[in-house]
Amino acid sequence: MDAATILRIKPVLTMFLHEFDGCFGRRTTRRYLDVYVRGQLSDLDRKSVEPIADAAGVPPRSLQEFLSLFKWDETAVRDRLQRRVAARHAGPNSVGVIDETSFAKKGDQTAGVQRQHCGCLGKVENCVVSVHLGYAAGDFHTLLDGELFLPEETWHNDRTRRRAAGIPDDVVYRPKWKIALEQVRRALGNGVRFSWLTFDEGYGGKPAFLRELAGLGQNYVAEIPVSFVGWTVPPPVLYRDHARDQALARGATVMGRPHRLPRLKVKHTPACEVRNLLKHSPLGRRIPWQRYRVKEGTQGPFVWEAKCVPLWIKDENGLPDGPHPLLITRPVLKPDEVKFFLSNAPLDTPVETLLLVAFSRWRIERLFEDTKTELGLDHFEVRRYGAITRHLGLTCVSHLFLAEFVQQRKKRPAGDGVPGPDRHASAGAALAARRALLPPDGRRPRRAIDVNAAAQHGRGPQPPQANAATIMGNRNTATRPTHLSVAKEVAL
Repeated sequence: MDAATILRIKPVLTMFLHEFDGCFGRRTTRRYLDVYVRGQLSDLDRKSVEPIADAAGVPPRSLQEFLSLFKWDETAVRDRLQRRVAARHAGPNSVGVIDETSFAKKGDQTAGVQRQHCGCLGKVENCVVSVHLGYAAGDFHTLLDGELFLPEETWHNDRTRRRAAGIPDDVVYRPKWKIALEQVRRALGNGVRFSWLTFDEGYGGKPAFLRELAGLGQNYVAEIPVSFVGWTVPPPVLYRDHARDQALARGATVMGRPHRLPRLKVKHTPACEVRNLLKHSPLGRRIPWQRYRVKEGTQGPFVWEAKCVPLWIKDENGLPDGPHPLLITRPVLKPDEVKFFLSNAPLDTPVETLLLVAFSRWRIERLFEDTKTELGLDHFEVRRYGAITRHLGLTCVSHLFLAEFVQQRKKRPAGDGVPGPDRHASAGAALAARRALLPPDGRRPRRAIDVNAAAQHGRGPQPPQANAATIMGNRNTATRPTHLSVAKEVAL
């Protein structure tokens, strides 16, 4: 964004940033929020501290101290951002997306850096990794949270290295799924409501994570690894030891300790890996494949085949829990690339709904792309833990402004998206307008959920069944919007 564009949006940006005034104790500290956000929204080639400070005419050291030393509440900034999203962008069909991203870094001084898989480079490299929670409702999406991942093997017990990187003593190693779970809980506590959550197999392959989400009453569609195990027919479970009870009733002496109950019978069908269901499960073979157009690409539609089977998974005691819908999908042109998605929604949830949620993960990929290319998410050159954490939070603020500004520009009457002779909607809009795949589910909004909340049971959002035939195999569910850019929107 050039200087002229900055001037044109300055009143809107100023009003937006006033939302966060209470997070800064001093006015002199608060003014650097404007400097940093405007720098991220600018057209600078490099959006690290020094170029941003030089462009704004402030000392680079002062902006560095704003990230590292100045006293302000980054937690309150995140909470206010989430409350704004909850108040202004709530929708009955909202989807939360969990994923991680990486930043290649040289040296060994940056907090959290080590040789690990670097997604942006596609190989093992020296990098830091952060876990993020995204939010999507309709054509709006933004980042709600971001937190640095601290590897256990190189950082957890190295006190000298931790102190040099400014890592507080109470910040310890946590698996990525636990970081994501805390982010979901924080968002729920700030009033954000997700009709669904979705995430890849790195998180879906953690049964404890799935159980925690179910305990929060949260619907999810999780990609799971092919080694995930379960039953398509539940094995028998013993809740009482009848033989022992009868012996005791006769006055006989029973040797040995009593069996743990409930438990699986000694003779039961072992759990099967989901990759073998298509070969060995009669039910999996009997259910036919159905074709669905999941999105439009530059070379035409992407068509996938899918089927849904019931699956009982293991609970924390190894007992069957379910049934859960297991969505099995494969691209028509590459039938060997089978993907599996597990949900805790009711079994009668339409396959179209599960597919739409499962294929919503592109949203957070687009969020990472926008924040890195437009806002400099990966341009940070600070090394200390607190400074990186603040950078991640301020980038969420910048992207929320960008997303809201673009959305407001799209709401102009000339382009309302309604098909008609004088409208500007695309030819595919009429098909998309027939029926939303995720209509309101009729449930009351849940209250804020804290760490010890009990499970809240409810049915997942389901489309009405009357018009299911009109979209079967002919739904464009995930067409990507254009790349976010304030400059383009202002120029229109």
